[in-house]
Amino acid sequence: MSRFMQEKIIILDFGSQYTQLIARRVRELNTYCEIIPYNKFPENTDDVKGVILSGSPFSVNDANALQIDLTNIRGNFPVLGVCYGAQYLAHSSGGKVEACASREYGRAHLDWVAEGDKLFEGVHLNSVVWMSHGDSITKVPENFNLVASTKEVRFAAFKVENEQTWGVQFHPEVYHSEDGTILLNNFVEHICGCAKDWTPASYISSTVESLQHQLGDDKVILALSGGVDSTVAAVLLNRAIGKNLTCVFVDNGLLRKNEFESVLENYGVLGLNVIGVDAKEHFYTALAGVTDPEQKRKIIGKGFIDIFDQEAKKLKDIKWLAQGTIYPDVIESLNITGMVIKSHHNVGGLPAKMNLKVVEPLRLLFKDEVRRVGRELGIPASLIGRHPFPGPGLGVRILGDVTADKVRILQEADHIFIQGLIDNGLYDNVWQAGAILLPVQSVGVMGDERTYENAVALRAVVSTDGMTADWSHLPYEFLAKVSNEIINKVRGINRVVYDISSKPPATIEWE
Repeated sequence: MSRFMQEKIIILDFGSQYTQLIARRVRELNTYCEIIPYNKFPENTDDVKGVILSGSPFSVNDANALQIDLTNIRGNFPVLGVCYGAQYLAHSSGGKVEACASREYGRAHLDWVAEGDKLFEGVHLNSVVWMSHGDSITKVPENFNLVASTKEVRFAAFKVENEQTWGVQFHPEVYHSEDGTILLNNFVEHICGCAKDWTPASYISSTVESLQHQLGDDKVILALSGGVDSTVAAVLLNRAIGKNLTCVFVDNGLLRKNEFESVLENYGVLGLNVIGVDAKEHFYTALAGVTDPEQKRKIIGKGFIDIFDQEAKKLKDIKWLAQGTIYPDVIESLNITGMVIKSHHNVGGLPAKMNLKVVEPLRLLFKDEVRRVGRELGIPASLIGRHPFPGPGLGVRILGDVTADKVRILQEADHIFIQGLIDNGLYDNVWQAGAILLPVQSVGVMGDERTYENAVALRAVVSTDGMTADWSHLPYEFLAKVSNEIINKVRGINRVVYDISSKPPATIEWE
């Protein structure tokens, strides 16, 4: 984004589930890094300070293992190989990597660390490291020096002689590796020599300057969702181009209770130019009778594009569409291992009929970084601290077909749950929460009457990044109070259950 050169660490991605976590840890060290497919090393490397080779679902011995020629990387940049990256360094130099007798997964302890090694400076003996591999290095080339071992893994880490190249068979990026941050900081600061000047304030300054240069006097339209990403994107753009930004907030009838009105009010306080569009009936009509989750998502996505396109055509001289794309969206849309992990709507391109160029001011940031930038911009905590909310809204929290009456029922139940979390000081302890209307009716007794009404499931999870999540252990007294209030106040619900599934194997949303 910035016109000035930003020093960076390159992470070559071999398809590991932990690659994003490596990047987040490096970013937390105030150092910019980019995840790049293993075979896309940049030609222009003036701003590259070091290279990290990620893990991989493959074995280096597989016929289809991902391979790269490291000739122009090793010796020219400091290199850190992690798990598969370490094994590939050894294997490609003539070492031996063999299948373990049993898969090495979980906690291990460093029982030997070489004195004076720059990568392991400050890493404590017996500290926990996290293993996750089916292969192990059993022999290293002659110029590879052993620098750390565990009881089970002799070559837990090595350094190449006369090279700034290291390999570790464990994962320093995961929280379970106790001194992992120390190790990564040693690599980033002391080995690569990074200035560690990647901060929210520096990002805002360079991004505003870059947006002004990119957009000039052009007019921009932005679709607001009420969520953190689009809000921060809007405020950044507003700081850069002011009145040339027009925001559109569409009420698709699937928002939370009173959200349309409250979000418009909040955006007014922020000084944004916002057009609110009531399109509830358009979406209810399009969704009538549809029960398949994927089809619902497509209908809601298409409906939004159609409504947004109508509003854009009412405005004059719009040349750009701004989107709240963030870095995980970009990464998940890359083809790393030959399979697209996820096609994200923000990266998939704009319908040709709109004929607009795309600007994405947050595409370099992870979610936690977006929040930090938002705080630096002075956006109220009530907006920055909002839980993630699915793009299709309550449409994927109503299992089965969507009707206006079901939306009303779920909005009321969801409002009681979320407001209860806020009132009891629990909201900020939860990553994401919401209610799900189930396509199940059950017998109940209310007063002297027998009822046969809907069940609703409450879902609350704790997470750091949404990639994995555990169910939130909310107090029983709170759950009892919320359940009682929902059943008493929401006509159409007579049973409340609490979802205690973790991700994996379950997902955060039910659809």
